Amino acid sequence: MTTVQTGLDQLIACEARPLRGRRCGLLAHPASVDGRLRHAVPLLHELLGTDLRALLGPQHGLRGETQDNMIEWQGYRDRETGLPVFSLYGAHRRPTPRMLEQLDVLVVDLQDVGARYYTFVWTLLLCLEACAEQGVAVHVLDRPNPIGGAVEGNVLDPAYASFVGLAPIPMRHGLTLGELGRWLVAHRALDVDYTVTPVAGWRRGMHFAATGLPWVLPSPNMPTPQTALVYPGGCLLEGTTLSEGRGTTRPFEILGAPGIDPAALVAALDAHTLPGCVLRPLHFQPTFHKHAGELCGGLQVHVTDPAVFRPVRTYVALLAEVQRRWPEHLAWNPPPYEYEHEKLPIDILAGGPDLRRAVERGDDPVALDAAWQVQADAFAAATAELRGAHA
Repeated sequence: MTTVQTGLDQLIACEARPLRGRRCGLLAHPASVDGRLRHAVPLLHELLGTDLRALLGPQHGLRGETQDNMIEWQGYRDRETGLPVFSLYGAHRRPTPRMLEQLDVLVVDLQDVGARYYTFVWTLLLCLEACAEQGVAVHVLDRPNPIGGAVEGNVLDPAYASFVGLAPIPMRHGLTLGELGRWLVAHRALDVDYTVTPVAGWRRGMHFAATGLPWVLPSPNMPTPQTALVYPGGCLLEGTTLSEGRGTTRPFEILGAPGIDPAALVAALDAHTLPGCVLRPLHFQPTFHKHAGELCGGLQVHVTDPAVFRPVRTYVALLAEVQRRWPEHLAWNPPPYEYEHEKLPIDILAGGPDLRRAVERGDDPVALDAAWQVQADAFAAATAELRGAHA
């Protein structure tokens, strides 16, 4: 039985009264569904009629049109509603004046996963900036943070800002999208009418399964809530030659490369303090992406206790051990990556060069994790008021 109601659920329950008589746009993706798995587009089209004027989609598209990262898509006319669909992952990541010219309010319903690198939060920021310039209000229909309220990892160095991090937040921020939007409005001093329909019945310590809500892939390689749990650490592997499990059925949980001894890797990681998980040695063969068709050695991260699991600490320790034992199988991928053409992908993902340099020097990952946690704790303290609503 569903114990939690999303912002979309609550908007539908009140028959979208806050939006009646206003010209609306809707920014959504495949996971923009209510508790009965009905998508926001037909629901709001039925309730708002001609007040719904435009649809917008982020990376991977309104309907999940693109499988992989960095695959752009183009706008089109929606067959179901007849409305224009504008792409915010292609020629324009920021809404243009033309996209917003017929709108009084942009409604945003995106399932985030709680990690800095997940681009939907930066699509929200770019929408907030564009709407502030065009005098368009923003109304977020909030959803749970599926990995809870823990805060982990470093705070982004603004010199390394990119589309996987446009503001100084930690790798794992512990906020909902609506809360993070409120913080971004204040941080950027944006003059925008910003409203959130919050999540009802959700507490920050809830595992996603406890919400009773259905899980729909918000992006093609985020198949389960368990994927989201490991993603704040697992996404760092996108900046390396290690496979992060794309091309398998468990991306970000499965990882490795040809030439790595799975048993030796797990034995080395057993010496680290990595709570809340079991690391299982395995071999795998990706069907696409890195090392496609090659036999890889590595491991699968099985999260046994989400309350204490530390994804950033776990995957930083993994990088350190691979570099220490198999340096010939770990290299940093070159740019471009997510519209950055000069800086290394690992540096923009890690919010600066500290992780790369520490791994190259063979530093103890515990020291790096401890230094980063000071930054994470400071961010948590600075956003304590935002967190209070779902304590």
